[in-house]
Amino acid sequence: MSQRPGWVFYTSLLLLLAFVGAGVAWPEPFAAYSAQALEFTTLHFGWLYLFVTSGFLLFCLGVAFSDYGHIRLGADGESPEFSFLTWLGMIFSAGMGVGLVFWGVAEPMSHYLQPPLGSAEGGTPAAARLAMQYSLFHWGFHQWANFAVVGLAIAYVRFRHQRAGLISEAFRNSIGDRVDGFAGHGINVLAVVSTVFGVATTLGLGVIQINSGLVAVSDTAFGTDQQLMILGGVSVVFLLCSLAPLESGVRYVSDANMILAGLLLVFVFFAGPTDFITAAMTTAIGDYFANVMGMSLVMTPYTGDDWVERWTIFYWAWGLSWAPFVGSFIARISRGRTIREFVVGVIGTPVLLSTLWFATFGGSALYFELFEGAAVGQAVADEVSAGLFAMLSLLPGSEWLGILVLVLITLFVITSANSATFVLGMFTSKGVLTPPRWSRVTWGAVQVLVAGVLLLSGGLGALQTVSILAAFPFMILMLFMAAALLRSLRDEKRQIELHEAIQRERLQRMLDNWYAQDDAVLEEEKSRE
Repeated sequence: MSQRPGWVFYTSLLLLLAFVGAGVAWPEPFAAYSAQALEFTTLHFGWLYLFVTSGFLLFCLGVAFSDYGHIRLGADGESPEFSFLTWLGMIFSAGMGVGLVFWGVAEPMSHYLQPPLGSAEGGTPAAARLAMQYSLFHWGFHQWANFAVVGLAIAYVRFRHQRAGLISEAFRNSIGDRVDGFAGHGINVLAVVSTVFGVATTLGLGVIQINSGLVAVSDTAFGTDQQLMILGGVSVVFLLCSLAPLESGVRYVSDANMILAGLLLVFVFFAGPTDFITAAMTTAIGDYFANVMGMSLVMTPYTGDDWVERWTIFYWAWGLSWAPFVGSFIARISRGRTIREFVVGVIGTPVLLSTLWFATFGGSALYFELFEGAAVGQAVADEVSAGLFAMLSLLPGSEWLGILVLVLITLFVITSANSATFVLGMFTSKGVLTPPRWSRVTWGAVQVLVAGVLLLSGGLGALQTVSILAAFPFMILMLFMAAALLRSLRDEKRQIELHEAIQRERLQRMLDNWYAQDDAVLEEEKSRE
């Protein structure tokens, strides 16, 4: 297959470079127009984010535990390409590693200071309980369902039907050969743009967190200039890594991520308030399952509070904007898995790890705040990304912990960006599994430019704004993608049933012929007697 750039590559690149140019040339008007667009979107369509994300979760569970669950993403009997633990490590590292490190302390402490929807008084035990409940909700099953929908659709058409690894190929069963023309190009361009914005948001969060870590362990200042310098340094590393094959460029870095994250998690769990962590986690899990329906579809039409927009809708939009990237990457590494195994692995296992992470880091921060009068909450109020290092400073060996966390964040950022270069290369190189190096380097550079513009345009606020805006059109596209996947699964099931019916009919004919021949022999023997 030709790897020369086509319409998708040039159109996507032109749109993103226009975005970068506008952000650099007119940063203040750019930020103002983005804020207006965000207000319009959340005011008129905020409810849609909630319904769609909840619907995707129900869709994934329904498909996985139906008769479709045994269908293999590949040839019947094909073995998985990667081991189960390596597969999970790559999913977790590419999916939400940076976000967990950034928000692991910051989100629970933010909710503790300003409880969701004004449902408790800030700084109280009730607020702490709500903080853990909503943290688990935002990093729970809903978030990963977005990734599973795209990943399942791409893996199904790529490995079950041997088609190109493109978002548009998921629609071939619905719109036919139009996926090879303008309609398909438009779908793939939308996927590329959404992916770049989603990954740029994560790059920005990771850079902000690294800046906070450098402030904690050295005399580095906190500001946009420092963050741009950090972004430049990290970009050099991940661009070099992007030149390596997937097996060495992402696999080994993700394995190192999981080992380092596991060591840090175990240390904080046992060096921190272990009994409080386990009790808080147990309570949060119970609260989560008891209130998941209400949390999934709550808005504030009677009070005008913007909490849902700032938190839940932002998270769902962030996940949706990440969906083409993470979903396609998960599809790329999931050959040989059954649909049921895929859904359970993508939605279930990472949520268990996220729950343990938030209970350990967020629970420790809440304990120190509630019972030891620590100033973790004030650190988060002053600068969101500083909460993690404020909490770590209360543990033994805090100097080394800070350095370890900096390394972990950097590896997560490199893994996410490196994985994205592969996916963007696939999207713009006609779906090849190993895109050319020039394509990976190009999209790596574009991600850095977009992240830099967002940092210049308002930091964390700009990152949140662009996530919500970029996610909206792709969210609509994902609705049709889920419908197309369901139609393809139904068609395959009918073909399987038809094949089984034909086999049964053939077998019945064979048995009838055998019985007829046997009866004829018996009749002949009787006549001889």
